[in-house]
Amino acid sequence: MTDTHTGPAIGDDVVMLTVPADGGYLGVLRTATAGLAARLHFALDEIEDLRIAVDEACAMLLAIATRAAELDCRFTVTEDALAVEVTVTTVRGAKLPSESSFAWKVLTALTTSAAAEATGQRATIRLVTRRTGA
Repeated sequence: MTDTHTGPAIGDDVVMLTVPADGGYLGVLRTATAGLAARLHFALDEIEDLRIAVDEACAMLLAIATRAAELDCRFTVTEDALAVEVTVTTVRGAKLPSESSFAWKVLTALTTSAAAEATGQRATIRLVTRRTGA
């Protein structure tokens, strides 16, 4: 997918969280996602969709993460959108699921846009959700 990430604009809020790359810590990222989306006055169903999308993106990354890796999660809060970027160190030769996979269909159905890249031994998934009616 094409990367349209240009970084936060002046005035955007950026929240960084790092958790162990272990499914037991995904609740922390889901909770942070919900809290930030609520701050933007997302509807409850939009918040839940975004929580599910972040969970799915993290599951994709956990499947290819190195032992003792960490998930680096960057939330960028703009006036009408929440961008979530999750990165992990990957095992050699790791590949993310193809864009035609069920997992990607879930991500694109639940967010405004989804993109991924794997370079060297790092993989990143970026999700953007714009508030409905914004």
